[in-house]
Amino acid sequence: MLYIGSHVSFDKNEQLVKSTKEAISYNANTFMFYTGAPQNTNRSKILDGKTLEALSLMKENGISFDKVVVHAPYIINLANRNNLEFSVDFLTEELNRCNQLGIKYIVLHPGSHVGVGVEEGINNISDGLNKVFMNNHSECMILLETMAGKGTEIGRNFEELKQIIDNVENSERLGVCLDTCHLNDSGYNITDFDQVLEEFDQIIGIDKIKCIHINDSKNDLGAQKDRHENIGYGTIGFDNLLSVIYNTKLENIPKILETPYIDKVKAPYKEEIAMIRNKEFNDYKKEK
Repeated sequence: MLYIGSHVSFDKNEQLVKSTKEAISYNANTFMFYTGAPQNTNRSKILDGKTLEALSLMKENGISFDKVVVHAPYIINLANRNNLEFSVDFLTEELNRCNQLGIKYIVLHPGSHVGVGVEEGINNISDGLNKVFMNNHSECMILLETMAGKGTEIGRNFEELKQIIDNVENSERLGVCLDTCHLNDSGYNITDFDQVLEEFDQIIGIDKIKCIHINDSKNDLGAQKDRHENIGYGTIGFDNLLSVIYNTKLENIPKILETPYIDKVKAPYKEEIAMIRNKEFNDYKKEK
């Protein structure tokens, strides 16, 4: 079955109800959200009543709660030893919030080594994840995201993610989130996605893929820039993205859109989800 959705908002008052209503407005059957602002530590108390209300809304509208995903805040950087204690504590708290909400997956940017080097950065990430799992015993799985490779980012290739996973004691609690824009920008050719999947399977194992961010890219293959584009308007292209979305090996994995707003004001997700379901590109920007 196709599970397709997008990033949606979550606020301190309506919380998961707001997220669910936004996803419904896009005709989505899954979604992703932050439990608070991704750039700071401000977090409101989880309201169980709103969670139950949202669960009822999801059931009524065909949204699969077990496919809903949280994204960890950007300010977590396990690769930086100077920031490690803060990052471990904050990620642990995010897992606690996911546990209270009943969320099974949280996507995490592995981190940036900020000058200490890839190997030390990888060791820091693994060390941090070991501490997080020691602090938290929830069923929520951390999904390491494939990164574009800009600056000192770690996770720019499958080998780096493999190293992190191998150095974590509770590695069964780790999965991977593929990002199509990041894959393209880091040098993986989406036009031959079966080959990319085969390489991933050989290095990490395809069973570790639990979520996919579906984004076109403004950049050429291997540019290492990480600039998302709307579906069908970038260098990856609509048909190539469909080959990812409808790949039979990834059939029941949630696919999440993180594409730019139209003119920075209007969400494109309803139009993009319709195109994906119809398997036909619609130049909705031209028609607006």
